[in-house]
Amino acid sequence: MTEPSPYAQPSPPLSPADEKTWSVLVHIGGIFIQWIAPLIGYLLLKDRGPFVRYNMVAALNFQLTLLIAYVVGVATTFFLVGILIILAASVLGIVFSILAAIATNNGQYYRYPFAIEFVR
Repeated sequence: MTEPSPYAQPSPPLSPADEKTWSVLVHIGGIFIQWIAPLIGYLLLKDRGPFVRYNMVAALNFQLTLLIAYVVGVATTFFLVGILIILAASVLGIVFSILAAIATNNGQYYRYPFAIEFVR
């Protein structure tokens, strides 16, 4: 087992305002760059406060669920139902991400509907 570096400093917790700001940015970032924004946010900010961690996990789980829907949609485009799946996933992704950003900005914990829990 290796000892931790004496130079490693734990990251200080974020202020409540910063937690809300980063949470809103990750929810909105999911609209534009899908699962990448929540993944980066989760990896960088998961230990900086309970509110921001909850929102990073919620956004990441929702975006991964949407990724599965997109893959299923692409796989079934031959049957033409895939186009509907892709369109529905796109609309739901935008709508629920905006609702999550609004709730987060108000300091509320938002739970995405239909999200599979991959990360806890």
